[in-house]
Amino acid sequence: MPLSLVQPGHYQALLTQKIKAVGALLEPFSPPEPSVYPSETTGYRLRAEFKMWHEGADIHYVMFRPEHPSIPITITEFPIADKLIQRSMPVLRDALLADHVLRLKLFQVEFLASLSGNLLITLIYHRKLDPAWENAAHILATALRLHTPSVSVIGRSHKQKVVLGEDFIQEVLTIHGEQYRYRQYEQAFSQPNGRVNIRMIEWACEQASALQGDLLELYCGNGNFTLPLSRQFDHVIATEVSKTSIRAANVNLIENGIQNVQLVRLSAAEVTQAMNAQRIFRRLSGLPKRLDEFDLRTLFVDPPRAGLDEHTVAMASRFSTIIYVSCNPHTLAQNLQTLHQTHSVAHLALFDQFPYTDHMECGVVLQRR
Repeated sequence: MPLSLVQPGHYQALLTQKIKAVGALLEPFSPPEPSVYPSETTGYRLRAEFKMWHEGADIHYVMFRPEHPSIPITITEFPIADKLIQRSMPVLRDALLADHVLRLKLFQVEFLASLSGNLLITLIYHRKLDPAWENAAHILATALRLHTPSVSVIGRSHKQKVVLGEDFIQEVLTIHGEQYRYRQYEQAFSQPNGRVNIRMIEWACEQASALQGDLLELYCGNGNFTLPLSRQFDHVIATEVSKTSIRAANVNLIENGIQNVQLVRLSAAEVTQAMNAQRIFRRLSGLPKRLDEFDLRTLFVDPPRAGLDEHTVAMASRFSTIIYVSCNPHTLAQNLQTLHQTHSVAHLALFDQFPYTDHMECGVVLQRR
């Protein structure tokens, strides 16, 4: 996204255009009037990633436009980033300029922040990290902590990872007055717009508040939705294929004292095979009872941009209620072409996770007719 598009004064007009575009896309499925959750206009992004451009002894944060992938655009300010990231960017660059060891063959920097004040900075190199680098990185971390006390620094190169502090940040989200603690590991998926994420979780919990029985969740990640949704159901089976996300979700369940969630490392395709009794998975043997003995009436999905595959959609159509959070309205519409044959769209919500872009996060509740 070109930073020239970041114009807070035009935010509402741009949001209105996106609402109309998504409304037109989903109109064939007769949704109700959407609930709309806008974003803050600046300082909303908790993740940022930059290539590093070297010019002699100088170094710059740069980004590239897709249409011109070889022409760097120097980034001196990044107003969409969280203030922790904005505050740390010039401090880090000054440290790189002052130390040849830190900037030698550095090609990428990644920032990960939390609303609760944690920051993690990953420096990625095209060289082996030696003791001289580690000494310089310790000095860098000390300088950064003068501005952001809860900061960790990670150095990465081929088959090498050096951690100064922690390789995760701790997030604390208040959902309907209750606090939930989340561990978010470096280079693992987490929601980029923290405050809109809170609105998404609260909306999902509101939609689930009157439902009965047990919940099956696909793509649970680190438990972003799982933890608060667990309060709404008797039992939750939450599935995820990423080992890093499963590790985080297990920690998060323990730290939040949640005991009615069964976490299983399965892909959506494998869950579909298990639900259809096509395969027996040893990974399901840890459940307190057989899969078909749970009262699974509700399905919650938050899939990647590709949406649900046709077999998972067919499996989903058997549930009484489907709560579907989508980061891609186009693949959502494709899935709804099938799901609308058995379900009606009872609720629609639009979450502006990515201001000043064409992207819109959608939430739909589907009730079986």
